[in-house]
Amino acid sequence: MTQNLAKKVGKKRPYISRIENGEDIRLSNFALLANALGLSIELKPE
Repeated sequence: MTQNLAKKVGKKRPYISRIENGEDIRLSNFALLANALGLSIELKPE
């Protein structure tokens, strides 16, 4: 799944693996991943 997701978002497999392992992620890349997985992101002020 990691390789397929990497292709969908245009990132390399090691980057996706680092995210899967809980390492830091940029919001822009988080949005790409969410979109590739068919998810949406909603940000709300507290």
